[in-house]
Amino acid sequence: MNILITGCNGQLGNEMQLLEKQYPQHHWHNTDIDELDITNQLAVEQFVAQNQIDGIVNCAAYTAVDKAEDNKELCTTLNTVAPAYLAAAVGKREGWMIQISTDYVFNGTKHVPYVETDTPSPDSVYGSTKLAGEIGVTKFCKNSMIIRTAWLYSTFGNNFVKTMIRLGKEKQELGVIFDQIGTPTYARDLARVIMTAIEKGIVPGVYHFSNEGVISWYDFTKAIHRIAGITTCRVRPLHTSEYPTPANRPHYSVLDKTKIKQTYGVEVPYWEESLRECIAQL
Repeated sequence: MNILITGCNGQLGNEMQLLEKQYPQHHWHNTDIDELDITNQLAVEQFVAQNQIDGIVNCAAYTAVDKAEDNKELCTTLNTVAPAYLAAAVGKREGWMIQISTDYVFNGTKHVPYVETDTPSPDSVYGSTKLAGEIGVTKFCKNSMIIRTAWLYSTFGNNFVKTMIRLGKEKQELGVIFDQIGTPTYARDLARVIMTAIEKGIVPGVYHFSNEGVISWYDFTKAIHRIAGITTCRVRPLHTSEYPTPANRPHYSVLDKTKIKQTYGVEVPYWEESLRECIAQL
């Protein structure tokens, strides 16, 4: 197959490129803004047609959650409009698409893990634009998978794990929110699941994927420091109210992964095992 990866310079895009070597039977087109502007509809249509693209994995997104509150237009263009352009272009060729979405499509008021059939109710510009992106992709490409994920980190780019390691080495004390609960996702584990879906065949629909387990940002930070061998920084718990941000974040956004496990027969690693793997790589 001819497969287009967008956002190849991001966390997930870089992990996809590492795994591509194991699938030489496919022709991979790794693109970022310099190779393909996905906000340009004509450019997307021409690229997909000229390269006879059979499938798209859209790893590109506007992910600056707080900045999104003031940059609604740009956020909408990247998270809602561009995915629809990609879906329409590959849909014309009766191809498939995997769109990466987020736990932010939920407002986080539940106390049990979110399943795919729960009604989304985003509470931020970022979450709203990602939900609209899901709807557009589903509308324009009938053979599409939406994968919602959460708390993504990797050895690439900027993310919470790398930030906490850096701050842990720089500071003697650090305050981290303890009343927001979720599950981290190692981008390499997500990339592996995407590859499994490509190989086994796209089963259209919405799916949830993160690592296993449940944790707060505070506990996650404590674990990061423990595994990274940082002992000189005291981490203290903060209430969300003590650390106001422009965008509202879900207080509880644990994702139920039963559907993707049953559909594709995948084993989902426990968050701490994956964190250890990532920190060892770092």
